[in-house]
Amino acid sequence: MRVIVEKDKEGVARRAAQFAAILVRKRPNCVLGLATGGTPLGMYAELIRLHREEGLDFSRVVTFNLDEYVGLSATHPQSYRHFMQQNLFDHINIDPRDTHVPDGRALDFEAYCAHYERLISDEGGIDLQVLGIGSDGHIAFNEPGSSLGSRTRLKTLTAETIRDNARFFGGEHEVPRLAITMGVGTILESRQCLLLAAGASKAKAIRETIEGPITAQITASALQLHRDVIAILDEEAARLLERRDYYLEVERAQAALQTGHFGRIDA
Repeated sequence: MRVIVEKDKEGVARRAAQFAAILVRKRPNCVLGLATGGTPLGMYAELIRLHREEGLDFSRVVTFNLDEYVGLSATHPQSYRHFMQQNLFDHINIDPRDTHVPDGRALDFEAYCAHYERLISDEGGIDLQVLGIGSDGHIAFNEPGSSLGSRTRLKTLTAETIRDNARFFGGEHEVPRLAITMGVGTILESRQCLLLAAGASKAKAIRETIEGPITAQITASALQLHRDVIAILDEEAARLLERRDYYLEVERAQAALQTGHFGRIDA
């Protein structure tokens, strides 16, 4: 796992958007896996800027979101479809038909989840999957204890997740108890994963994800099994990493290679 430490959440956003933009320019018909939450917001704002100011073209891009609350309509202010429209899709030149967010009001959830998996497969799989991380180490809505081989399915939210999200709904009693989520196994099939984290509240989960054992109790730890994961963290999220100095040295070496300086790497 490549670990990049930026000074602050703004640096995380810029670096993450840079990786996505490079892919979009290289492969205009790429498939992006997208996440909601506070951390990806800055990334989306930067992608919008790149579109408006530098002509970043999303006209052939296809997207799949990780998850959605069960019971919320696409226009509900707390639905993830609404989030994506407000914070990205309505501000770039992407074809609405190519933006996929799970349907929280599907009539047959088992059939719908299988359908969502087929849609991803039919597009050739996800090229770059953006991920946030919960304070308990979960990715998407794969709560602690989720199978590391799981596929898109219904998932019951934990009390901790409900508490974390209560601020968006005006209280815990308003938070849906179920969500549709891509499974850990689905996520691991992406060609590349981009894990974003900012803030001290994510530090413990990041340490366990990157340096702890692989366990279903920290579903993000399964990313250690993936062949190409880039974790972009701010200083606060990275503060508990025991091998942080090594990760910084790796990035200095990477920069030296990219600039053609293969000799001494200055600190």
